[in-house]
Amino acid sequence: MTVTAYGAHAGDQPLGPLAITRRAPGAHDVAIDIAFCGVCHSDLHQVRGEWAGTVYPCVPGHEIVGRVSAVGAHVRNYAVGDLVGVGCMVDSCRACPDCEAGLENYCDGMVGTYNSPTPDAPGHTLGGYSERIVVNERYVLRVRHDAAQLAAVAPLLCAGITTWSPLRHWQAGPGKRVGIVGIGGLGHMGIKLARALGAHVVAFTTSASKRQDAEALGAHEVVVSRDADAMAAQARRLDLIVNTVAAPHDLDAYLSLLKRDGTMVLVGAPSSPHPSPQVFNLIMKRRALAGSMIGGIPETQEMLDFCAEHGIVADIEMIRADQINEAYERMLAGQVKYRFVIDSATLRA
Repeated sequence: MTVTAYGAHAGDQPLGPLAITRRAPGAHDVAIDIAFCGVCHSDLHQVRGEWAGTVYPCVPGHEIVGRVSAVGAHVRNYAVGDLVGVGCMVDSCRACPDCEAGLENYCDGMVGTYNSPTPDAPGHTLGGYSERIVVNERYVLRVRHDAAQLAAVAPLLCAGITTWSPLRHWQAGPGKRVGIVGIGGLGHMGIKLARALGAHVVAFTTSASKRQDAEALGAHEVVVSRDADAMAAQARRLDLIVNTVAAPHDLDAYLSLLKRDGTMVLVGAPSSPHPSPQVFNLIMKRRALAGSMIGGIPETQEMLDFCAEHGIVADIEMIRADQINEAYERMLAGQVKYRFVIDSATLRA
């Protein structure tokens, strides 16, 4: 089936309308009419060729929500009309230790929702800035939020799971002090989720103007990172820091805020490396510097269910498909609270 999408034929070209082909559903496939797709910083890096290996045409988008329009003959868990989501992956090897552990996101054969090899035309996956997608049922998520919230659910499929996974893995909860660095698409979800998990949440921002916003999101404390005294007051107080900033910066300033055995987890992916941290900042307090990438299918479903139960969605600004290039520039300038979401109906306008 031919559908309309938004993408680019080269990294130095703006995104525009494209006609792409989606396969007919196989026995274990779910076809989804996409209602909304979130706009992630990763989309920009990939489509503009800022990350190595972009293949064109590139259709970004991995925060996908919509309704099931068709199912394969052997699909039992989904039916036409169901509200569902698709995140950052659409396949994996299904046999390695990572896949068997429900951590398909770490499988060496993980197939990304866009820019990964596939037998489907044109030979690589095409993402959610499109009218429709067909995905194996194993990589489809059930959405239990009310349909009226569907657009604000979309960013949970990347921004939500990207912050949920480290919060759960490092056991954020009552009695833990958790720092969230950056109050953007990822950070605003990190604040909401850490608060809902019962942790004491300290938000870090470079901008004093974001203090009230961070408190409204659920932060117990807000620290302006340019204020040396405010940073010093947090020294050796935090059990966990989830660092969402997608630009190179001084990691030592935050490592010194960790308690003994504390961990800072990097989830923001800058286009060039961070300055190397000082080793003594790590060894003197047995601190750890770690990374985390999205989450497996089981924990993504866990996150969606938790958010539905606690009434958590992303703070979004809806855009038309033809506003995506402007949205990218605004995203780079930090001019969105906190996630753009494309109304897929505008692809057909």
